[in-house]
This record gives sequence, C-alpha cells and structure tokens, in this order.
Amino acid sequence: MISYIVRRIMYAVPILIGVNVITFMLFFVVNTPDDMARMHLGMKRVTPEAIEKWKEERGYDKPVVWNAEANAVEKITDTIFFENSVKLFVFDFGQSDDGRDISHDISQRMWPSLAIALPGLIVGLLVYITVGLTLSFFRATYIDVSGVILCVIMMSISSMFYIIGGQVLIGKFLQLAPISGYDTGLNAVKFLVLPVLVGLIGGIGSTSRWYRTIFLEEINKDYVRTARAKGLSEVRVLYQHVFRNALIPILTGVVVLLPMLFMGSLVTESFFAIPGLGSYTIDAINAQDFAIVRSMVFLGSVLYIIGLILTDISYTFVDPRVRLD
Repeated sequence: MISYIVRRIMYAVPILIGVNVITFMLFFVVNTPDDMARMHLGMKRVTPEAIEKWKEERGYDKPVVWNAEANAVEKITDTIFFENSVKLFVFDFGQSDDGRDISHDISQRMWPSLAIALPGLIVGLLVYITVGLTLSFFRATYIDVSGVILCVIMMSISSMFYIIGGQVLIGKFLQLAPISGYDTGLNAVKFLVLPVLVGLIGGIGSTSRWYRTIFLEEINKDYVRTARAKGLSEVRVLYQHVFRNALIPILTGVVVLLPMLFMGSLVTESFFAIPGLGSYTIDAINAQDFAIVRSMVFLGSVLYIIGLILTDISYTFVDPRVRLD
C-alpha cells in the first residue's frame, strides 16, 4: 500500500511540473509583464516609466528564468520563474498584484467553499444514488420511463435557470431563505440552504440518469442472475450486490467533485455572494490579478491529483478484485 501511494505521488510530480510550466508560459511568455502592466494601468497614454514602476512594485522587473547579473544560486532564485512558480510547490503563493497575502486569503475563503460544497456532495450522493436505484428497481415500468423523461428535461435546463428561479421563488416570494450573503458560525446555515438546494436540484437530472445507467449495466451481468437463482429478493440483489459493484464508476465520478470542496463553485458563489474560493477566483479574473489566478490553477491541480490518489485507494475497499501491489 505504501509503495503504491509513493509511486502515485511520484507520478503526480511531472504532472504538476507540466501544469506549472504551462501556466507560467501563458502568464509570462505569451502575456508578458509589460502586457500585464498595460492592462492594469490602461492601454492608452501609459508611459514607459509607469510600466517599469508597476513591474518593480510586483517583482516583474526581474529576468524571466535566468539572471545573468546575479551571483551563484541567485542566478536562478532571483528570477520571475522562481519567485512566482517554483515557490508554489511549497505552497508559498506570495502576494496578489494589489499586495494581499494569497495564502491568508485562501485559508479564510476555503471554509465558506467547504460549507457549501460538502453538504451538497453528501446529500447529493444520497439523493442521486437513491433515485438511480429506484429507477433501476422499477425498470421498464411507467415509473422508470417517467423518471427518465423528467431527468432529461431537468438536465436540459441551464443551471442559471435553477439559480435565478430559486432566488426568486424561495428567496423573494416565499422568503424561506436569504437570496444572497454569508455569515459566520451557525448564522451561516440560513445563507447556505438556498445554494445547496439549488445545486442539488440542478444535478438530479444528469447525475441520477448516469447512476441509473451504471446500475442497469450491472443488473444484466451473470453474477446478478446467479444471485436471483439462489432465491435472493430483488431488493437484496439490488442493494447488496449491484450497488456495491457499481461503486467504482461512482467513486470515479466523485473524484471530479473533490477539488470543488475547496475550490468552490465559480457560478454559485458569485450569484449567492458567498466569499469562497470560487468567487475569489472570479474576482481575480475580473481584476486581472494574475498572481491569484496562477495560484488557484496550481492549487486546483494539486487537489485533483490528491482526489485521484484517494479514489484509487478507495477501490480496494469496495472491490476485492482490485489489489495494490
């Protein structure tokens, strides 16, 4: 087990290096520091002196990858690449373009993102799996057909409709929850009800239909017919055999959502004014704060790789056929 985890981590290193290098090239080679300065200061009537001052304040006046004028190791360390990319591997995110500590912002904003994403993930899995199993149990009946039609309709509707519709119906007309905003402690619950509910309803169509497909594929396999031949009830076959063997594709789908537990949802947090990492990223993009955007891209890559490793490990607990060498 330990050797497998170490090997998976070693595989992740070149991936992170590649993501880091590509991100650096996009921000500092394709889009040069001079271009950044002009975008921040305004494209018209920007003097070379103002550009140089802006670059100097943010450390962008240094050589890109090699400082020929420095001594010894500073030829590498006193560069834009080392200051803005290499330090990301030790989670030193530095400062944003307006001088804020990015690590402090992340530590503060990750909790609202977790508060909205974790309940949505747990409750969503319970609801989606239950709906998928129910449709599978009543397969080829009017309940199954009606459920599939409803799922197709729901998955065809834009997520913006659910967000705006939920705010108008639940927040404005029924006044059951605030339309937007956030608070600390237990007071935050009333602000989280609406976004979690909207996210849950918006995902029922596509996710439940996908789970139904997974369960139906398992139902047609030989081991299910063998279990039925032994006299097991359909409910026991479905929940004890089919569900367990369908966990691997379900876990594979969940891994995509793991980074969002910390990174937050860009659209949801923005519309509901939740100060999480999702809205933090959107605000940075709108403000053209490239330091924050680079940091969030790298952090998202790290979380996604961690999710992949955890998913591979979890396979051994749900399927005895999978072994870690």
